[in-house]
Amino acid sequence: QVQLVESGGGLVQAGGSLRLSCAASGSTFSIRAIGWYRQAPGKQRESVATDNGDGSTTYASSVKGRFTISRDNAKNMVYLQMNSLKPEDTAVYYCKASARRYGSTLEYWGQGTQVTVSS
Repeated sequence: QVQLVESGGGLVQAGGSLRLSCAASGSTFSIRAIGWYRQAPGKQRESVATDNGDGSTTYASSVKGRFTISRDNAKNMVYLQMNSLKPEDTAVYYCKASARRYGSTLEYWGQGTQVTVSS
């Protein structure tokens, strides 16, 4: 099992910055990819940024150049630095980990943290 706890959300003005943190615990050795998703009211959950576990990262086109994902394996932490925030970035942000155990890929989610960007 992997447990994920997000923090760092809040209210920020457009153009501002926030850094989200995701603390992983449990069977962290099994984690391969880990990243951030978000879900705005009335919209589907979407991928924002992923550390693929092979040295590569993937970003949604809407955040490329503004958001940066980073991973500290020694601390079992993943961060999302969000700059130049826009009102359309308002959403609940979730941390998601893909873990490899017993020949299967398991997915784990955190409880989410609210990010609100005011115009």
